Amino acid sequence: MFGVLNTLLFFPSGTVYPIYGFPPWMQVIAKVDPFTYAVHAFKSLLLKNTGLEAIAGDLTFLFCFALAAMFLATVLIRRTL
Repeated sequence: MFGVLNTLLFFPSGTVYPIYGFPPWMQVIAKVDPFTYAVHAFKSLLLKNTGLEAIAGDLTFLFCFALAAMFLATVLIRRTL
């Protein structure tokens, strides 16, 4: 399951092809894809030699996405004994 999910999220992330070259419907998917923000942060740090202030927006989105995912997982998957 995780392999399929990684594959589906990897391609619209902008790792292989630039996002501005995508069709409009795929650009919408790339906007909500957390891999997009991780890839942008890695590219900024490694290739552009920027600091943490340049990726603050990426880190904020990833943090908010992680909080939302954890909240949904907690609500939807209740542990019972």
